[in-house]
Order: sequence, then structure tokens, then C-alpha cells
Amino acid sequence: MKYTVLVPARLASSRLPRKPLADIAGLPMVVRVAQRCALSGADQVIVAADAQETVDVCEHHGVRALLTRVDHPTGSDRLAEACELLRLADDAIVVNVQGDEPLIEPTLVRACADTLASHPDCVMSTAAHAIDEVADYLNPNVVKVVCDAAGRALYFSRAPIAWWRDGNAAGVTRLAEPAPLRHIGIYGYTAGFLRAYPTLPPSPIEQIESLEQLRVLWHGHHIAVHVTTDRPGPGIDTPQDLERVRQLLS
Repeated sequence: MKYTVLVPARLASSRLPRKPLADIAGLPMVVRVAQRCALSGADQVIVAADAQETVDVCEHHGVRALLTRVDHPTGSDRLAEACELLRLADDAIVVNVQGDEPLIEPTLVRACADTLASHPDCVMSTAAHAIDEVADYLNPNVVKVVCDAAGRALYFSRAPIAWWRDGNAAGVTRLAEPAPLRHIGIYGYTAGFLRAYPTLPPSPIEQIESLEQLRVLWHGHHIAVHVTTDRPGPGIDTPQDLERVRQLLS
């Protein structure tokens, strides 16, 4: 099966400026991400950058990159422009891997593409894994997802869902069985839906939860969820995260 991996890269990160170009064991972060994605068997891996400097760095390391507009409000808008620039067919599968995931598992990238291909009723796919710590279940920075019998997302939330009514009546001290699911921020799309996504009006639940994927559900579309047994490697949002990953890779 053929699919394209797009890696959005934006230099203007508020918590970690110039994050895509941060050095990790001798390579820029976004280059490491692209190299990991290439191991998944993707037909092509392309960085969608907002600065010529990023494009130049990628090309210096043998990674293909596209220059996209600097004023995109979301990463999805940037990827939609990339689909246009690449002239991808509407039924082409695109996997979005964030540019701050230098430890992304190639098998997870492939699984995200396979999951979308096996769910023709879905316009998107994503991934999740079982939560095994109460602190993660209660943490609003850890996004949770609940699924239907066909493996499609019913809802994403920062709240602790599904709520165990009887077990949590006196406080959350343990997790229910089956375990709640933590959402992993990797997405597969059809290129046609990715082009259409920026035209969908934002939804109330998306704005309340600050979760873009809720716009898709609110407008009546389906998202397939691949449940993996493996925790993803740590992403990078802060200088502390960057140092932790540098130590892991050194």
C-alpha cells in the first residue's frame, strides 16, 4: 500500500523557538523525524515547512521539503496546502507526523495508514494506547478517546473518560477494566478530506476542549482508531523535553 507522510514544521514555537532545527545528537529534530518515518515503508516523506531555512536544512540532509505559507492557523491547513502542491489524488492516504516526535515508531506510522485503508467509511485515522496510571487518566494534558464496536472514535476529551461511575464514586484510586485509552497525536487522512478540512466551520466542542479532531466528529465524519500495546516515545514541547530526548539518543 502506498502512502505519503507529511511532517509539518513551524519555526515560531512559543515554548521552544526554532524547535524543528534543534540539534539532537548531531541532526536537526525535523530531520530525525523524517528519517524515522522513512523506515515505515512510506512511498514518500516530505516536510511541510514555513521557512526557507528549514527547507534548506532538510535538503542538505537528503530530506525532501516544501515551502508553505507562514500564516496558516493550524497544522492541518499547512498539510492541505502541501497536498495541493504535491497534486495528490483525493483517495491518496496521507499520514501526519508532528515534527517534534524524533522517537516516533515507524510501525505506528504504518499502522495509522493501514487502519485508514481498512476503514473505507472513515476519513481519518489515529492511534491510542491503554492508560496504566491514574495520574495520566486525571491529567487534562493527556487526551483520552472512547471508541465504538467498529474501532471508530466516539469522542475525544481532556476529561477522564470513560467515567467509572461505581468505581470512582469515592475518588479515583484505580482504573477501570478495560483500561481507558490515551490518544496518540498521529493522524491519517485521505488527501481529499485533508483539503476539505479547513473549509469546515470550527465546532463548539472543538473550541471548548481545544482539540481540532472534534471538528471532524461534530460534522458527522468518522475517525478510525488503531490501539497499540506500545507507549509512544516522548515528544518535545519544552527545553526540558529536548534535553531528555538528547540524553536518550546520546
